Amino acid sequence: MPDEPPLTPKERKVHDQGLVSVLAQLHDELDAAVLAAYGWADLAPALVGRPGGTTPWPDKPAEQAAAEEDLLTRLVALNRERAAEEARGRVAWLRPDFQNPTGAGTEQAAAEIAVAAVEPAAAAKAPWPKTLPAQFQAVRAMLADQPAPADAEHIARQFKRARTKQVAELLETLEALGQVQQPEPGRYAA
Repeated sequence: MPDEPPLTPKERKVHDQGLVSVLAQLHDELDAAVLAAYGWADLAPALVGRPGGTTPWPDKPAEQAAAEEDLLTRLVALNRERAAEEARGRVAWLRPDFQNPTGAGTEQAAAEIAVAAVEPAAAAKAPWPKTLPAQFQAVRAMLADQPAPADAEHIARQFKRARTKQVAELLETLEALGQVQQPEPGRYAA
């Protein structure tokens, strides 16, 4: 790619505020990870982070153009291989229990893909409503979402700035009105 003129101050501001460099780095890391997952990391130096990588661009370096051609050739070969396996009745399911729960009609084989364990993100707390009627509705709705009976402290922790004592009073009132049940002392269910 020919030398580009330097960014103007306005363009630099947009570049910095848009985190363009960070986004480009993340894309490059993703591209490298995908190539590695396919076992094609040897193509990464010629493709990852290169202008016009895998897209039309005149005057592309020969090394990059050759790597793109090689990548396309490998993808076509892999597609043919998978199609032939499926024609023989062998499917490499990533998630057999989800994709083919009955196992009907094919010889199932779990695909060999290493998946890193991901910690679940902490659930965001709901805002605590300002009005009493809205607080009653919010507590009742939150209780309905609980898989098991919950106490006032647990429900209060689901909201930003909710006080346990106030939630306990709301739960007691909801029980008195027949809106929730108390299957065991101090624990409520919808």
